[in-house]
Amino acid sequence: MKFKWEGVMPAVTTKFTPKDTLDLELFELNINAQLTAGVHGIVLGGTLGEASTLVHEEKNILLKKTREVVGDRVPVLMNIAEQTTKNAILAAKDAEQNGADGLMVLPPMRYKATDKEVVAYFKAIAKSTPLPIMVYNNPVDYKIEVTLDMFEELLEEENIQAVKESTRDISNTTRIKNRFGNRLKILCGVDTLALESLLMGADGWIAGLVCAFPAETVAIYELQKAGRIEEALQIYRWFLPLLELDIDPQLVQNIKLAEVYTGIGSEYVREPRQPLNGQRREEVVKIIEAGLKNRPALPDYKHLKDSKS
Repeated sequence: MKFKWEGVMPAVTTKFTPKDTLDLELFELNINAQLTAGVHGIVLGGTLGEASTLVHEEKNILLKKTREVVGDRVPVLMNIAEQTTKNAILAAKDAEQNGADGLMVLPPMRYKATDKEVVAYFKAIAKSTPLPIMVYNNPVDYKIEVTLDMFEELLEEENIQAVKESTRDISNTTRIKNRFGNRLKILCGVDTLALESLLMGADGWIAGLVCAFPAETVAIYELQKAGRIEEALQIYRWFLPLLELDIDPQLVQNIKLAEVYTGIGSEYVREPRQPLNGQRREEVVKIIEAGLKNRPALPDYKHLKDSKS
């Protein structure tokens, strides 16, 4: 499958049973909800997917299950977040063998590598696989920034093709476009900056609240793509209090609770995480219930997508 770095790609949550095993039935239900809404790809094993708590075999099971459900309708990305170059290369090979169409790759974990080390890390992974790669640039959470000068070196590798732009500096989208044109595709990785980023030239959106609200998320993308900015803006303004649940240390619990309210998920998380409780739970419930009470009627955004294909 030729990878198109565009559109809405949910960073899906991992569903667990009360016994802390994978809930593949509920996982499939959510994936199908994403496909029905018209997402453009699926991202597995990110922060929302609680990847750091998953064992190797569980990641393979989720990838194979996603490939089975999705078929060839949309591409599937596997996230790679490893501490060593050796293990990252092994993870890339494993993802390729189990049906991934592309990779989202974080800088080395737990070690604040130098710029030279980070570039060498990404290049080694790229040379080890034919899969297209999106570099996850999130210095806010992971303390390593992939600068434009570093990307200049990284783009010597043809399969490094995109960036998940999570610097939270909206002007960085323009800097990237000015420097690299279409050579480096940009996918916004911060829900609360998504529409702004798309209007500034980003190609897509790696989304979080899409896990609970897939139709609204895709509608925003398709409407702005078609030039119907005011309609996209109205949905986005309604969505913003919910989107802010994505930029919170407990984003996994927040979004899983939202999935419960929309009927396509459960609250079960893997320890040491625990479901929300007390005052914070009340606050999040209030945000979710207010969003559902005022949920907007959506235009026929799928027709916009069909008309472009």
